[in-house]
Amino acid sequence: MGTPIKTLKARLDSLCDRYDTGGALDRDPLSVVLAYEAPMDREVAAFVAAHLAYGRVEPMIRAVQSALAPLGPDPAAWLRAQSERDIQKKLDHALKDWAWRFHTGPDLAAWLLAWKRLDAESAQGLEPHLLPQPKKGADESLSQLVQRLRLELPPTYGARFSLPDPLEGAACKRWRMFLRWMARPGWPDLGLWAHYPVGSLIIPLDTHVARVSRFIGLSDRSTPDGKMALEITASLRRLDSEDPLRYDFALSHLGILGDCPGLRHRSTCADCPLYTVCSAGAKPRKRK
Repeated sequence: MGTPIKTLKARLDSLCDRYDTGGALDRDPLSVVLAYEAPMDREVAAFVAAHLAYGRVEPMIRAVQSALAPLGPDPAAWLRAQSERDIQKKLDHALKDWAWRFHTGPDLAAWLLAWKRLDAESAQGLEPHLLPQPKKGADESLSQLVQRLRLELPPTYGARFSLPDPLEGAACKRWRMFLRWMARPGWPDLGLWAHYPVGSLIIPLDTHVARVSRFIGLSDRSTPDGKMALEITASLRRLDSEDPLRYDFALSHLGILGDCPGLRHRSTCADCPLYTVCSAGAKPRKRK
């Protein structure tokens, strides 16, 4: 991190001031989740929305909304009240024409049934399944759940796309996003999980966060993988040790909304809070 910490923090704080608004949230899958009121309904909606969060924003949000529509206004109660057989039958009919990129209706039905089974075991949704175990990190719990779901879910491409393993080096962007939404209490996140340690959260690494992070020195890695996610998170902890992921929403939406051209130039970038600390377009430094 070549820029002085105080300077970089001030620039990123200004970026948060720009993007931490309802307007930016309108183009985020979390907006679909916030339409529900009950905590467990939000968890079900978040479990679906986070794992469908790839591709173009507008059609993705529509896909999430249509995926949740068959569950009605109380999705958790709907899943809890019926047998797996009845749920499967109803979703097979309701989602027969539904698809989003790699995911199909049967993939989504299997995903929702997985939530039902896990919730039935804990009676508290997914938090108990993802809590860090004694003497183990949060990624061990996530890996354990992923490996279990790999055995229980159908071997389709859509299902496997939702099951990267952090212990295999994956960035696990969609799982990290789900965990951020559920555990982090600050805007715009839900903060519904009381026991999950916020300090264990890792940034949900997508192409936008990876690109901007390299521009401003949060990481010098070229591959957007698990190691890069850890490196960026460690850099952000130096700026805000208690809440490093508060910068994630602004960093990602700088790219999602098309406000970062990818090449630093005064005519297009002077109004960006990161302009003075950005190296976009500069030749990369060689590692020693």
